[in-house]
Amino acid sequence: MYGRTLAWISRIESSVKMMIIIAEFFVVILKVLWAFVTAGAKWVVRPKEKSVAGQVCVITGAGSGLGRLFAKEFARRRAILVLWDINSQSNEETAEMVRQIYHELDTPITKDGPVGGVEEVPPFQPQVYTYVCDVGKRESVYSTAEKVRREVGDVDILINNAGVVSGHHLLECPDELIERTMVVNCHAHFWTTKAFLPKMLELNHGHIVTVASSLGLFSTAGVEDYCASKFGAIGFHESLSHELKASEKEGINMTLVCPYLVDTGMFKGCRIRKEIEPFLPPLKPEFCVKQAMRAILTDQPMICTPRIVYMVNFMKSILPFEAIVCMYRFLGADKCMYPFLAQRKEAMNNNEAKNGI
Repeated sequence: MYGRTLAWISRIESSVKMMIIIAEFFVVILKVLWAFVTAGAKWVVRPKEKSVAGQVCVITGAGSGLGRLFAKEFARRRAILVLWDINSQSNEETAEMVRQIYHELDTPITKDGPVGGVEEVPPFQPQVYTYVCDVGKRESVYSTAEKVRREVGDVDILINNAGVVSGHHLLECPDELIERTMVVNCHAHFWTTKAFLPKMLELNHGHIVTVASSLGLFSTAGVEDYCASKFGAIGFHESLSHELKASEKEGINMTLVCPYLVDTGMFKGCRIRKEIEPFLPPLKPEFCVKQAMRAILTDQPMICTPRIVYMVNFMKSILPFEAIVCMYRFLGADKCMYPFLAQRKEAMNNNEAKNGI
């Protein structure tokens, strides 16, 4: 009798557990559907942008390209800028541009006083700090981060933007350049994040931005090291995003930026099929950064520019590899980097000739 009672209780417990799992499954379905609804709503109703005024923003690779444009955009929003770059001169040039923006903002404004009068609001105090840092060297990242904490304070926003490209076919690329590409474009994200994330976790506040590339979502021929580094950066970003969610640190946001070819000169000469190129021209850097800023300031997890990149990434996930090859060949994307690689090789040969090498 006692054994039958235990068996009966066990069956009831199993049934209850199964009912709980089924209930949770339906809750998950509802949450997934709601996620689709809220994501679609954001396409119709633009979310309000958050304020970053007075927040400390570290930007790596700030001396040129997208890093410089990010610095200018954050300066316009009155953030405190901490600019990192390996090139001191170009970094200072960016800082001077930021100071000019601060100067334009540095005008007294008035507001209604507590008793109906008018009181003057203190002008905005510009703050920009420059640091020479080689993010490809772990010791340089950690020592520079310590200086920032000591001289500026806690970091609120981290923009991992620094990037390099070797510009060689795999079998012609020196191992040192391959390692350099991987370290700067991927490994450096680990080090900068390890330097600044602990305080963000302590305060449950912060924002980490990974400036990757569409070549981290789908690849092309001739730039194996670059594609691998960007795939790695995206993998790191996604894993860290899940870790923050698992630790329930809702105050820390992450944004992944994956632009198509940006006209910064990094891939000068890259060309797809000439008949297709008018429909997919290289992105203007200013447009790319403005789209990224909108995503950052609305806590959007990911931004692909242009939007067709979302579709290409989805198709790559479901189509057979041979189908992808056919599409690449039609678009001229299979060898789009070859003109760029040829130009880089010619430029290097010319430099060697001039230097008598």
